[in-house]
Amino acid sequence: MSRRTAVVVGGSITGMLAAAVLAEHADVTVVERDLLPDGPEPRRGLPQARHAHVLWSGGVKAMESLLPGLTEELTARGAWCADIMTDLVSKAPSGQWFRRFTHSWHTNVVCSRDLLDCVVRDRVLRNPRVTLRSGAEAVGLAGGPGLVTGVDLVAGGGGARERLAAGLVVDASGRSGRAPVWLAELGLPPVPERTVDAGIGYASRLYRAPAGAVGRFPVVNVQADPHAPVGRGGILNPVEGGRWLVTLAGSREGRPTSDPDAFVPFARSLPHPVIGELLAQAEPLGPVVTTRSTANRRRYYERARRLPAGFVILGDAIAGYNPVYGHGLSAAAQSVVALREVLRRHDLTDPLTARRVQRAAARPVENAWNLAVGQDVFHPDAADRPPAVTERLLARYVDRAVDAGARNPRALRILLDVMSMERPATRLMRPDMLFLLLLGRRKPLLGGPPLTGAELRAAGLPVPADAVFA
Repeated sequence: MSRRTAVVVGGSITGMLAAAVLAEHADVTVVERDLLPDGPEPRRGLPQARHAHVLWSGGVKAMESLLPGLTEELTARGAWCADIMTDLVSKAPSGQWFRRFTHSWHTNVVCSRDLLDCVVRDRVLRNPRVTLRSGAEAVGLAGGPGLVTGVDLVAGGGGARERLAAGLVVDASGRSGRAPVWLAELGLPPVPERTVDAGIGYASRLYRAPAGAVGRFPVVNVQADPHAPVGRGGILNPVEGGRWLVTLAGSREGRPTSDPDAFVPFARSLPHPVIGELLAQAEPLGPVVTTRSTANRRRYYERARRLPAGFVILGDAIAGYNPVYGHGLSAAAQSVVALREVLRRHDLTDPLTARRVQRAAARPVENAWNLAVGQDVFHPDAADRPPAVTERLLARYVDRAVDAGARNPRALRILLDVMSMERPATRLMRPDMLFLLLLGRRKPLLGGPPLTGAELRAAGLPVPADAVFA
């Protein structure tokens, strides 16, 4: 009897998590175009790693269920667990500052993307049933329109074309994935797509944190207002090694540049200058890096009239999101959980397994998509059609929910259930949230960022007499 085999295209987080699941059922080969580093270092095929990432609690729980003990391994190597909203200072797109509470039941893992990729990769590749083909590029699918039987690949440097047979092929190759081209080459019609591009540009820079702020300093997030003529925002992420990774963002008419002298002034131009003020005593550690690859783009494979058996698409290869919302990693991990649950009920080579996985993976993708597009569609020229009436009504309702969350801890907890991708957006429509929106007790809005006096002093900033701490 021949050995059961699977192939994963793409060696980033989604691909490695998928390989861990498939290894329970088959011998797995991960095909990755890049030569992957041995440690937490940058690689060419992952330029987004140089920008700030957020792993929301829904993603943390998904990854931990796939790789038990992962969070402990990450923290042992310098990551930290942020209790949201204790360790987050955040200004909403509509302008409110959220209050900080002693416990919010949601924990994010905060670290660099390089460290997260490295720890996941090391963990998965310890499995003897997983083999990495680094420096090899998948160039097409083997099989026909009804059944994919493997992938064709070419080794780096123009090597000979090689075919890897597989009972299941998983495309986890990210935003630049070639699945639409490969399916067209098999004679299949294109799948429906939608793009919402707010035209956001990003600029990021690493800083050495002030000596007093090394350790558990809060994440500071100033979100852009999509209704403003120019939307600007930024996030300060304290990552491993006593560093701050700062990412600034601006819409089409106000994007940040790679000019290092303009970085802090841009941070001071955000809806609140707190990030720029915090950088006053921090030491820059490298150049400013930029990107404009921030469009929300979704391919509706679950709606396709025809898809071949034996082929599944996961992660950013299904949908890529504006990174500012931080839901891409969580949605990808949850889509791999969907893969695991289907494979626990159905055989890997069952002709309907791939279709079942595609439909199950669409659910977390839909949640992340709605959260991102619900904001970005309001930026000028973001989509080929103006926001629908239902989108406008939903956005107004979410603004009300955000206002309630800024004034009431119970409402904030429900809002975080959704933002953390632990619950779908319909959670905001349940009677308890409606009650809090209409009749719940409300505290006054904060007048500024709720940094404590100790945090301000640790960052080398004066403590104003009217400082708001809670």
